[in-house]
Amino acid sequence: MMLSVGLFVGILGAAFIAMVIWRFSSQRHQLPCPVWLRWFVEIDNPFTKTNRAAFIIDTLAIEAGMKILDAGCGPGRLTIPLAQRVGPAGKVTAMDMQLGMLNRTKDKAEAAGLANIEYLHANLGESRLPCNRFERAVLVTVLGEIPDRTAAVAELFSAVKPGGILAVVELIFDPHFQTRKTVTDFAVAAGFLEKEFWGNRMAYIAHFQKPSGED
Repeated sequence: MMLSVGLFVGILGAAFIAMVIWRFSSQRHQLPCPVWLRWFVEIDNPFTKTNRAAFIIDTLAIEAGMKILDAGCGPGRLTIPLAQRVGPAGKVTAMDMQLGMLNRTKDKAEAAGLANIEYLHANLGESRLPCNRFERAVLVTVLGEIPDRTAAVAELFSAVKPGGILAVVELIFDPHFQTRKTVTDFAVAAGFLEKEFWGNRMAYIAHFQKPSGED
């Protein structure tokens, strides 16, 4: 028991130091989580339900065969369970600006025997995504890392199918935390409609829907 408590304390200490380093560095640059810190974003935050991969995915009402975008996928914390949820007939696009993160996701997908993931080395706002392709898109603690957030959310709006959902997840512990108002302002300006919300002002999931044309 003492060993497990000591290990837990050690992990918390390492996580705190990593967060301080990342936050300090991000004050000067819009720095995404470095590849060497990938372990820091590979695990669910134990202090908030709205940042847990299973809960995020459960809010999305995903069906087999859907096409999902994991924008800023990092080391694949959501990519892998998303691919499992949509099944062989579905497809998940794992998008990240860092090849090291994509390679980590590929390794995890191969280990899990998943062949329904495609990989895109790009940043949001570069117009690399196809139009009207995805029923769901997730953006987990990524928006604040993007230099041109207006272009990024506009590209997401274009990429999501009419009636599709964009889920934005934010957490106060993230160095680039975005408030609900900031996220909503960008989403609404791009054309999304507010749909659902879970959590509170410090840790939340916000869903935005692309109008279906019948609204």
